[in-house]
Amino acid sequence: MDQTKLKELQVLACKARIGIVNAVHSAKSGHPGGSLSIADTLTYLYHCVMRHDPENPDWEDRDRFVLSKGHCAPALYAVLANEGYFPTEDLLTLRHVGSYLQGHPDKKGTPGVDMSTGSLGQGISAACGMALAAKLSKKDYRVYTILGDGEIEEGMVWEAAMFANQYHLDNLTAVVDYNGLQIDGKLSEVCSPEPIPEKFEAFGWNVIVIDAHDFEQIADAFSKAKACAGKPTVIVQKSVKGKGVSFMENNVSWHGSAPNDEQHAAAVAELTAVLNELEA
Repeated sequence: MDQTKLKELQVLACKARIGIVNAVHSAKSGHPGGSLSIADTLTYLYHCVMRHDPENPDWEDRDRFVLSKGHCAPALYAVLANEGYFPTEDLLTLRHVGSYLQGHPDKKGTPGVDMSTGSLGQGISAACGMALAAKLSKKDYRVYTILGDGEIEEGMVWEAAMFANQYHLDNLTAVVDYNGLQIDGKLSEVCSPEPIPEKFEAFGWNVIVIDAHDFEQIADAFSKAKACAGKPTVIVQKSVKGKGVSFMENNVSWHGSAPNDEQHAAAVAELTAVLNELEA
């Protein structure tokens, strides 16, 4: 990846993180930790991988995306705003009464949202259905989904994993955001699904393990996923919960807490300093 493209992606991801922090602060509730950890992947997916059109969100031949860990909607909204689906200023209406940016994705009211999600485990099942529909209708669109590592403690995730292998859904790519923390604490102490790569491999998936914050590795992983024939691909990305805001990083208390005014100012100042350096 050339340096110009790399810097462009870093700028977009940083802007997405600022959008996430602003949105959750404005809502006075939400999930910043897991939203910040997927900002790089979502940025690359929408900016470099997926076939989509902000001017025609319901384009029949678009690639589909399902945010299976729907509580991290602030990340999806921030990236959709970056891509031109709606004004960045609207992020400040997150979770407000009457806003089309609700706490979990709503496909009926939000441009660019392909599936309403929030009940953990169900998003990947919907993604499997979309991928099978593409096969049956002989369409070439691809389907992408992001799951939380705590989410994969849900049994229906593994039913979906079996289904995807059974029907050779090589047009499906799942991403597991492996930050090691869930709402109640460390993944390893709550109900560990580890070892994650080996489990998916046993279910017949093509498995790729990457650093979630390295755009070179992200690019390589999605390229390999697209080239894989005959079975679905899962990208297990080792990420940092709260990535980009030092006092949120690897801190489980930021799973579902909104920053107060002082914390918000500090987070935005830290991210803005990074953005200014990138754009210098």
